[in-house]
Amino acid sequence: MRNQETTKHDYGHALLVAGAYSRMGCAILSARAALRSGCGLLTVHLPQRCVDPMQAAFPEAMVSVDPSPTLFTTVPEHLERYAAIAVGPGIGIDPATREALLQLLAIRPAEIPLVLDADALNLLSPLTTNIIPSNTILTPHAGEYRRLFGDADPAAMAAKHGCIIVQKAHHTHVYSPDGQVYENHTGNAGMATAGSGDVLTGILLGMLASNHLHAKPYDIVCRAVEIHGQLGDLAIEKQSESSLIASDLVDNLRFVSTDITND
Repeated sequence: MRNQETTKHDYGHALLVAGAYSRMGCAILSARAALRSGCGLLTVHLPQRCVDPMQAAFPEAMVSVDPSPTLFTTVPEHLERYAAIAVGPGIGIDPATREALLQLLAIRPAEIPLVLDADALNLLSPLTTNIIPSNTILTPHAGEYRRLFGDADPAAMAAKHGCIIVQKAHHTHVYSPDGQVYENHTGNAGMATAGSGDVLTGILLGMLASNHLHAKPYDIVCRAVEIHGQLGDLAIEKQSESSLIASDLVDNLRFVSTDITND
C-alpha cells in the first residue's frame, strides 16, 4: 500500500536502453512492464526512427533520443538522475552499439542498479566480462550464459564479478555475489515465447527503481523472477499454453502486487 501523500518522484525514475529500427517490440514490452511494476517515471533511450512508434504505442513513457536514426550509439546524459538502468532488449549487435555499451559500463554510477539483458549480453564476450561493474544484474538464458562464461559455475561467476546472475530456465536460478541461490518454481512452458525475457527485464527495472523501502537488490530480483512466473500461471488459467504471448504477461501485471518489504 502506497502512502497517500507521495508523488511519482517518490517511486524512482528508471532508464531503459532498448530497441533498434525493426526491433521496437522488445522496447515496448520492456517499457510497459517497467511502469506496470511500480516505478514513478520511465525514460526510454531510442534511435531517432523509433521515437514515434514508442510514443504511439506507450504514451506514458518519456524518451531520450540517440543521434543515430536506427541504433543505440551514444550514452544518455546524466545517468546519475536515474534510480535504476536496464540495457539490452532489441538493441542489436552493431559495433557502434557495443562501444556505447562499454562506455555506459565505464561511467554509470556504481550505486545505481544496472540490468544487462539480451543483446547487451551478446555484445559482451569472455574478453570483456572482467569489466562488468559490481551491482550489475545479468539475465542470460543458457546460450547467452555459455557465450559469456563457458562451463563455469554460475555461483562462482557471481562471486568473481560481484554481480547477480539470473540464469533463465524452466526453474530459473538467481545467484548472489555472497553465495545465496534462489530457485524459482512459478511459470510454465507457455512462457517459452518471443518477448517473455523482455518483460522480465522491465519488471526488474521497475521494481529496482521503485525501491523506496530500500530492500536488498538480490531480494528484489528474486521476487521479480517469482512474479514473472506468476504472470504466466495467471495467463494459462484463461487460455492455453500454446496461445500465450508476452503481452499477456504485461496485461496480468495489474493483478499482481510488486510491492516488496525489507524484512
